[in-house]
Amino acid sequence: MVIQSGKNWLPDAIGFIVIVLMAVGTIFVFSASASVTSDIDWRRFYESPNLRQIFFFPVAVAILFIASRFDYKKFALTEPLLKSASVCFLVVSIILLALVLSQRVVPFLHSFIPKVNQHYRWLKIPLGPMTMSFQPSELAKWAVVFFLSGACIKYADTLHQFKQRFVPLCGVVGAAVFLIVIEDLGTAAFLSLLAFLILALGGAKWKHLLIPVPFILVGFLLILLLYPERMQRITSFLHPAELSGSSNYQASQSLIAVGSGGAFGKGLGKGICKYGHLPEDTTDFIFAIIGEELGFAGTTVVIILFITFVILAASVVRKCNDPFGKLLATGIVLAIGLQAVINIGVVTVVLPTKGIPLPFVSAGGTGMLLAAAAVGVLLNIAKSQPAAWRATGSAAFCNTAASQQAGVQQDVHSQPIVSFYSQGQKIPSAKFPSDVPGSSGVQPNEELEEQQVQ
Repeated sequence: MVIQSGKNWLPDAIGFIVIVLMAVGTIFVFSASASVTSDIDWRRFYESPNLRQIFFFPVAVAILFIASRFDYKKFALTEPLLKSASVCFLVVSIILLALVLSQRVVPFLHSFIPKVNQHYRWLKIPLGPMTMSFQPSELAKWAVVFFLSGACIKYADTLHQFKQRFVPLCGVVGAAVFLIVIEDLGTAAFLSLLAFLILALGGAKWKHLLIPVPFILVGFLLILLLYPERMQRITSFLHPAELSGSSNYQASQSLIAVGSGGAFGKGLGKGICKYGHLPEDTTDFIFAIIGEELGFAGTTVVIILFITFVILAASVVRKCNDPFGKLLATGIVLAIGLQAVINIGVVTVVLPTKGIPLPFVSAGGTGMLLAAAAVGVLLNIAKSQPAAWRATGSAAFCNTAASQQAGVQQDVHSQPIVSFYSQGQKIPSAKFPSDVPGSSGVQPNEELEEQQVQ
């Protein structure tokens, strides 16, 4: 019986899926930006969402490739902390968030931080004849993911200490959430959820994790009470028929767009909801435009692409031997997967309306470029692992697995998953005999074209 090792195909497969999603997004942002009142001015392309997305697409692909060549271990926390890339990104993001939020108190940077839809969320960076927009909350989201992944591994031995370790980490996350929540409740809630999951998987005690939950809930409730329009969104979600013409208008138009597409849609570019009927059709509700123009078939393909991405990324997590790489890959896939679920849930009115874009698909340079960079880091983690093994012959598989499992004194699958992040242990698997501790089989880091199993 023969066990062969081939090329590690996971990075290529993940990269291909992400590029396909970005291509789909570019096409539909261009379609959703169509106007019956004006023509495309190619000389002022950056002022048009559809043309900007065409520009961002190849840039995002380039960033994806470049980030995949960058050693992910550079993001691990080191001493001194200020020399760590993750800490630097987090500090920069908090400074930018504070600068943006300061405009609500003392608006002294009108030209650089404009008020858009009653909120201060964007930095306008002049680049010659054009102006580039940057959203600091997107940078903060990824900075927290990278920082917490590094902190949970670096301080694994002391993470169980509540005052000395857990509270300071929560304080860092709380500072970022506080600076975001005034201007963007949805992103703040999403960041809180991500931080909770990463800390839980990183080895924090559940009793510690549950302590700040009541305070977080009270804080979000106060924000809802201080801003009635946010509370109205919740009310309209719970009672859609009563407010179909007011605050529930966006959700109603989204359902109309998705439902009118039928099985195969009206055809690419032939949708009508984008002509002033559906607000935010290029960003938060781009999935509704896909449903209208490509129907159930098109939306199913997009969902399958995201599911495939999550499955392949989970394979990277499972095969990763480095605790930091494992937890960081988990954070990346959670951020992208949960964001896709929330966006699709909002578009289909399963969840209340909130400004969470669809990763890789919605218009927006900040989100696309940073997500591409994060996936590039994920690809580097995948490339750093040994090539996958392909076994043929059930007899050799069963015999080898049984003989090697007999020597394992403890079934590590009974341990909580957090121990593998914090202690760096390796999960043995009958499918990969060489992964079992004490095995004399092929080690994962050996590149062999063929090995004969006796």
